[in-house]
Amino acid sequence: MKKIIYIIVLLPLIMFSQDKIDGIITEKIDGNKTFPLAGANVFWLDTSVGAVTDIDGKFSIPYQPSYTKLIISYVGFKTDTLTITKPKFIRHLLEATSDLDEITLTARKRATTRSYMSSQNIMTISSDELLKAACCNLSESFETNPSIDVNFSDAVTGTRQIKMLGLTSKYILITTENIPSIRGASQAYGLSFIPGTWVESIQITKGAGSVVNGFESIAGQINAELQKPSKDNKFFLNLYGASNQRLELNTNFNTKVSDKWSTGFYIHGNTHQEKHDVNDDGFLDMPLYNQINVMNRWQYTNPEKGLVSFINVRYLNDQKQSGELNFNPDTDRLTTNAWGSEIDTERFEVSAKLGYVNPEIPWQSLGVQFAFSNHNQDSYFGLNQYDINHNSIYSNVIYNSIISDSRHKIKTGLGFTYDHYDEFALGNDFERSERSAGAFFEYAYDNLDKLTITAGLRFDTHNLLGEFITPRLHARYTPWEKSAFRASIGRGKRSANIFAENQNIFATSRSINILDTNGSIYGLDPEIAWNYGVSYLQGFNLFGRKGDVTFDYYRTDFENQVVVDWENPQEVNFYNLEGDSFANSFQVELNYNVFEQFDLRTAYKYYDVQTQYLTGKLAKPLIPKHRFFANASYETPINDDKLSQWKFDVTYNWLSEQRFSSTSTNPEGFRLSEESPTVGTVNLQVTKVFSPKFEVYLGGENVTNVRQDNPILGADDPFGSNFDTTFVYGPIFGSMYYAGLRYKIK
Repeated sequence: MKKIIYIIVLLPLIMFSQDKIDGIITEKIDGNKTFPLAGANVFWLDTSVGAVTDIDGKFSIPYQPSYTKLIISYVGFKTDTLTITKPKFIRHLLEATSDLDEITLTARKRATTRSYMSSQNIMTISSDELLKAACCNLSESFETNPSIDVNFSDAVTGTRQIKMLGLTSKYILITTENIPSIRGASQAYGLSFIPGTWVESIQITKGAGSVVNGFESIAGQINAELQKPSKDNKFFLNLYGASNQRLELNTNFNTKVSDKWSTGFYIHGNTHQEKHDVNDDGFLDMPLYNQINVMNRWQYTNPEKGLVSFINVRYLNDQKQSGELNFNPDTDRLTTNAWGSEIDTERFEVSAKLGYVNPEIPWQSLGVQFAFSNHNQDSYFGLNQYDINHNSIYSNVIYNSIISDSRHKIKTGLGFTYDHYDEFALGNDFERSERSAGAFFEYAYDNLDKLTITAGLRFDTHNLLGEFITPRLHARYTPWEKSAFRASIGRGKRSANIFAENQNIFATSRSINILDTNGSIYGLDPEIAWNYGVSYLQGFNLFGRKGDVTFDYYRTDFENQVVVDWENPQEVNFYNLEGDSFANSFQVELNYNVFEQFDLRTAYKYYDVQTQYLTGKLAKPLIPKHRFFANASYETPINDDKLSQWKFDVTYNWLSEQRFSSTSTNPEGFRLSEESPTVGTVNLQVTKVFSPKFEVYLGGENVTNVRQDNPILGADDPFGSNFDTTFVYGPIFGSMYYAGLRYKIK
């Protein structure tokens, strides 16, 4: 570890510097307003030394005293020649010519993209991709993405759990606009608290993330970018109804208050009040629920002064009821009359972001982030009561600049986090406060053509975890055209919220035990892990059509882990790891444009996830070793007269056998086989776009009606010693069909 830290610290010093000319090229639009000009050519006269401006109009070009004439050109603009006598920053305005014929170019934007230039392995999912599954919240937005696994955590709460690189969401840093948002008390259900219609795009980062965002990330990061009031539709309406009697409303209102201020009101509501018991086990196949979710978002933009700011205020109320069909919460709550569960959540949060870019020195910027949230959950599962109140404060200050020239970029800053937890579980009160303060430094070397290296180091002091260093290193190398080879290594550390993160333990008759009592959190030590990864991306043209193929391999090694041990069917045991625990993940993904408007995405994934339990080293339960994924989408050409269009999308998921935790000591009637059957599901959706303002969609989930017949062990005696709702490996309800409409005013 020390060698890695020394390399990261010394890396900026061993990189050589070279005289460069940096600058920005702009064009004039709408009177006196200027905007960056991307794709302009900048080169030295009578040389082959040149550069092209990026999306922000910026460029960097080598300089020697013999270079004196700098040529700046762009089709449709007058070519200029500048006389240069010494290295300096250049801001130049190109003037458009007026004697060119108009040419219109059209291109079809891909719904999911990978970067060839970033040092990190990042996939960006646009709002177009989210609409392929009529996604209603963030937990349902990954159905058409092979990098994220989605399954149900138990058979009563209907909670969807996501996994990446073979690890559950608690090992993934989940952020909203790079502010940590789903952690602590919101870990179990928080993904269902972010409506899909609020999301502009999602960035999925595999492997160790950036030190800028904290020390907790182990498997990767999922960041949701929200819609911007200044760019979003003035009005948006989405109505959704499903065959299981689920109803949903999403509506957004955006308005421009002044030249610099814009605001938006975002309203989400969903309800399900119909009782279903398809498998006749006496339990609801899905919970009854109501949710109201409201956000007011403000945006301030002042490009002349280099300022942009966002302020969000959000309130959520979520109520769930599950359990036996005849359960009545008014008379049966916490009694043995009937087994039932209620989860009532109320959440309030405020967040703000301020960004400043120096208008005179555009490579210098300052960002400030702040967030406060109060999360209160009152719940019970049969006779097990669990309540949690979580107050959280997060702040981060980030400074960006360069060293010598734009190839050498730096980020540095300070962060502070405060969390106060007040829990009631197992008949006891658990209360603690966590405070951490940290400083970070990240250096990036980028020569654009071949090599990009990002090295980060942060130091944190934590009242319960102590003082520690978090190193992260990412590298990208381009050996030939349309290729990117990446490697990464990083360390993560986190405190385990054993009750909030594993609430399915309460929906069983198992006794819950904490075996280690010398640690600082629930008597347990913090979790520490190293993540290593390599990835290769190659773009290609085959039969005149574009495609790309990606190979990923990642390994996570735990120095310590809070083991959740289900191997005794009468107990759930929490204890510190003694031995090995690791997760190996391999994925190959192919994307290909088969013909015009028809895209195909296929992927194969292999997992090897093992942990040392008290009974020996075993594969982690309910993780398939093999997974196959395929998605096909087709869009008809747009009708130029009416701008109408059809869109078709179908997704197939196949999961291999999954190991069940041991039930060998149960009575014979309550024993399960060692592995689950394989599972294959098909989802499809058809969308008819009538105009840019209006479209309708019709779809189905699990249209082949695959069902797990007996998902609840001991359902006929829920207060007996063998009751367990956690052996869920596939769909419970069966087929579900839905329809909806979208209406928007630009």
